[in-house]
Amino acid sequence: MSGGQPFLPQEIIRKKRDGGTLADAEIAAFVAGLTDGSVGDGQAAAFAMAVLFRGLDGAERVALTRAMTRSGTVLDWTGERLPGPVLDKHSTGGVGDKVSLVLAPVIAACGGFVPMVSGRGLGHTGGTLDKMDAIPGYVSQPDLARLRGVVREAGCAIVGATGDIAPADRRLYAIRDVTATVESLDLIVASILSKKLAAGLQGLVMDVKTGSGAFMPERERADALARAIVSVAEGAELPTVALLTDMDQVLGATAGNAVELREAIAMLRGERGDSRLREVTRELCAEMLLLGGLAATLPEARARVEEALAGGAAAERFARMVALLGGPADLLERPERHLPEAPVTVDVHAAEDGYVAGQDVRGLGLVVVALGGGRTRPTDGVDHRVGLTGVAAVGTQVGPGGTPLCRLHAADAETAAALADRVRAAFHLDSAPPAPTPVLLGRVSERA
Repeated sequence: MSGGQPFLPQEIIRKKRDGGTLADAEIAAFVAGLTDGSVGDGQAAAFAMAVLFRGLDGAERVALTRAMTRSGTVLDWTGERLPGPVLDKHSTGGVGDKVSLVLAPVIAACGGFVPMVSGRGLGHTGGTLDKMDAIPGYVSQPDLARLRGVVREAGCAIVGATGDIAPADRRLYAIRDVTATVESLDLIVASILSKKLAAGLQGLVMDVKTGSGAFMPERERADALARAIVSVAEGAELPTVALLTDMDQVLGATAGNAVELREAIAMLRGERGDSRLREVTRELCAEMLLLGGLAATLPEARARVEEALAGGAAAERFARMVALLGGPADLLERPERHLPEAPVTVDVHAAEDGYVAGQDVRGLGLVVVALGGGRTRPTDGVDHRVGLTGVAAVGTQVGPGGTPLCRLHAADAETAAALADRVRAAFHLDSAPPAPTPVLLGRVSERA
C-alpha cells in the first residue's frame, strides 16, 4: 500500500462490502496478497462475495484485471518469430462444451498459433483442462519453455495456467467454484482476461453463453458480460469479438470428460457430428481467422474451417499437440485404447412417450458432478470416465421403449440408479415437437 499504510485485507473487504470504491493500490495490494498467500482463503472468499453483491465500476474492473495479469509472467511471442498471429478463444462455460478441443487445431491448421490457457470445471460446467487430463500421459500444465515449443511446432497447445501465468486468478478461481461466487460478472471478466492478456495474444474471440446451462442464464446479463469483456479487452489493446450462443441445450451429445473427448475426436476425424456443436465451432473459428487476418470475409473463413476438418489438417495438428505433450501418438486412430471408460452404463428412458421440448441443462451438469465428473471442493479429484452420452436433443422423440433420454456412464450401478430420476426430471416433454431455436444469438464488437 502507498503512503506507508499497512495492508489489511479485512479493511479492503469491509470497504467493498459497504459499497465503497477501491483504489488501484488497494486492488493491487489485495491481488498481491492472493499471490503470496498473505490473504487467507476465508478473506479471498469474503472479497469474492463482496464483489458479487456490490460489483465493481469500470475503473475497478480494469485495475483488477491488470493486477491479476501482472501477478505472474506475461508471455511475449515476438522472439519466436511465428509466421502467423497468436490467437485464442474462451467460453464462459456450459455443459457439453467441447468446442476448444476442435477449434484450437483448426486455427493451427489455418495458419494461426493458439496458446490456449484453459481452466478446470466450475460449478455445474465442465472444464477443458479436465477433459485433456483424461488423456493418459498428457502434461496439461507444462512449464513455459515446453508451452512455447509445442505452440511453435504444433500450432496449438491446450493447457492449464502454470504457476507463472496469472497465479492470483488460479487461486481465486478455485475459491469461486466452491463459494457460490462463480456468477460475478466482474470476477468473470477479470479471470478470463487476466489469463488471456498474460498469454500475449493478438486476438481473442469470446463465446458468451446464455440459457439454463450458462452462468449467465438471462440474456440481458449475458449481453452485459459480452460488452464488458470486449470493452476491457479493447481497452487493453487486445482485439476482441464476442458471440452470444445458446446454452438451453447440452452442446453436442455428450457431457463429461473422456466422453466429450471422444465426440471431439470424431469431429476431427471427419464426422459431421451434432449440427449445433459444429455451427458454434465453425463461427468461432471464422471470427478468429478474420481477427488474425487469415481470411478476408466470413464465407472464406467458414470454408477454410470446413476444409481443415474435412481434409484432416486439424486432426494432424491435434495429434501432434497430444504427442508433444506426452500423450499417445495414436490417440486419434485408437481413442478406445487410451481413453478411460466407466464400468457401468445405463440407458435412462422417459417415463412416457413424447418429444423433448426443453432441457434443464444446469440440472444435467449437476448430474455429471454427482457422478464424479466435477468437483464440490477445490481439492476434489475428478473421475474422467463418467458422464452422459446420447443426450436427446430438443425435438427428439423419446419414450419408455424408444430412444433413451441419455446413457449414464457411472462408477457403479448404485450411483447410476440413484441419478436416473434426476436425469428424467431434467428433460421436459411435450406431445408435439417444438419449433427449432437458433444456437447463435448475437455478436458484440467495437470494431467496424
